[in-house]
Amino acid sequence: MAREHGSGADGPARRAGDKGRYGRLSRERVLLAALEVVDRDGLSGLSMRRLGAELGVEAMALYRYAPGKDALLDGLVEVFCLQVDREIEQGPAAPDGAAVSPDWRACLHRIARATLDVALRHPHVVPLLATRLLATPLARRPLPVLRTDERVLAVLHAGGFSESDTVRIHRRFTAWLLGYLLVELRAMDDDPGEPDPAFRIGLHRIPAGELPRLRATAVRLVDRGGPDELAAGLDALLLGYPD
Repeated sequence: MAREHGSGADGPARRAGDKGRYGRLSRERVLLAALEVVDRDGLSGLSMRRLGAELGVEAMALYRYAPGKDALLDGLVEVFCLQVDREIEQGPAAPDGAAVSPDWRACLHRIARATLDVALRHPHVVPLLATRLLATPLARRPLPVLRTDERVLAVLHAGGFSESDTVRIHRRFTAWLLGYLLVELRAMDDDPGEPDPAFRIGLHRIPAGELPRLRATAVRLVDRGGPDELAAGLDALLLGYPD
């Protein structure tokens, strides 16, 4: 089959057309299909070959839209952030009807709740929110990812905070939200089909002699905190800042 592009500065060679079972591909279609694969099979189930099969094209046809798996992972974070933006836009209006309200606490709560809602729909993507931040420098992150920081910074600027307080609150907000998502969605079930909670989490595998407090509390740790605990923790972090 003839090559459409050579390898080199323009990217890897493509040896297959990009018209699959759903018509001609686009970057958006490729990323949404990758999201479907990850939602169904987890991050370990995502590969260029698997994604090509999902779309009905050869894997090489995908390199026009994502140079490799790292680009796909960055793209999944991008799609996640776009969905958070959409969730915020479709949620309750800001108190003054503006995109950035002077009620900065309410705005931060809206951002946090929207992020949690999207995370619950796409839990396998949540680890990427941390790992891709560690692997991808700020200026190289996709624009929708950078807009999440821009939104928080704009909220705090509108709230009248100094630059130092803005940075401090942004760090607290980001750390709490990301940490909460990772704890809320961490794997807990050892045998998901088991109706008994103790056997479902594999309590018998936790040595009572070495880990007595963890063993005694493990069944309760499975319970999710939900949006109420997310909001309570955020309020606690923001104590001391004026409205």
